[in-house]
Amino acid sequence: MTKLDLSNVRGDHRILCDFVAPGSRVLDIGCGTGNLLELLINTRGVDGRGFDTSQKGVNEAVARGLSVVQGDADNDLAAYPDDAFDYAILSHTLQATMDPKQVLEQLLRIGKKVVVSFPNFGHWRNRMQLLFKGRMPVTDYLPYQWYDTPNIHFCTIRDFVALSEEVHAKVIKAEALDARGKRIGFNAPWWVWNLIGDQAVFLLERK
Repeated sequence: MTKLDLSNVRGDHRILCDFVAPGSRVLDIGCGTGNLLELLINTRGVDGRGFDTSQKGVNEAVARGLSVVQGDADNDLAAYPDDAFDYAILSHTLQATMDPKQVLEQLLRIGKKVVVSFPNFGHWRNRMQLLFKGRMPVTDYLPYQWYDTPNIHFCTIRDFVALSEEVHAKVIKAEALDARGKRIGFNAPWWVWNLIGDQAVFLLERK
């Protein structure tokens, strides 16, 4: 496996790589131009596949030599058989789906393990913007205005924990990240991470 400089890699992508076992079969849903997929192939030696809604993103990923097709998480996951992959990955995409619960259920069906990262809407800065400005928050991890955001369903870390329980998923690992994309280096109750985590990464499996 190629040793790469990870200093400029997105924080949640570094943790996602740590969560994925070397040589695994991986499906990256909402892979964009393939940055994470390429990173996993080069650092973890995975057999990687991906899909994205953007034809432009797919074209760029294919031009990089990646196995990526156009697809939609809300509609196309049903075509995959059970346990088709060792890992199904959804990186900063769950909140942009029409039916996050159904998408997560499908991921747990087609992947033996599931890795999900998402921005945490419950962070204290978001709460302060709503409280004092009375407007939807705009932050590094939620950079859009309310009227042009691709995010349909905002959620908090505690919301995601509750959703995981509802779809009968077991949380194997979880990490909260700060504003620099660094791990918050201590264990804490979910409500603490919900206040101070800018984003989170979860590793799940079916119970």
